[in-house]
Amino acid sequence: MSATDLPALNATLNAISFVLLVTGYTLIRRGERAKHRACMIAALVVSGLFLTSYVIYHLQVGSVPFRGTGWIRTLYFAVLIPHVILAVGIVPLVIITVSRGLSARYDKHRAIARWTLPLWLYVSITGVIVYLMLYRM
Repeated sequence: MSATDLPALNATLNAISFVLLVTGYTLIRRGERAKHRACMIAALVVSGLFLTSYVIYHLQVGSVPFRGTGWIRTLYFAVLIPHVILAVGIVPLVIITVSRGLSARYDKHRAIARWTLPLWLYVSITGVIVYLMLYRM
């Protein structure tokens, strides 16, 4: 695997994280706590793998400019800017949410998870969209 393969891997990891998060949410709504926990830990691991791969790629390649022009450029930055801001902000939220879940502080876990889940889902799916716009358009 070379550095040029990493953006596709990163998008795949983001997509897998999205699916795991949705599955984990569905499981907890059904009362399947153990399966929910497994899905959410898997989402955390996949997101950690993404972050590792992302850093390795950008240390090797640097910044990749968006080459589109016109309205698509505006759309790209409208997706990218909130994605980047929320990607930074989601890290402490995920750590707190997972910590509360693993320590069985379910009331506090649930309270923050209501914020963490939609933001984590947004970051995951917009990561795929940014990849498609940057590398596949």
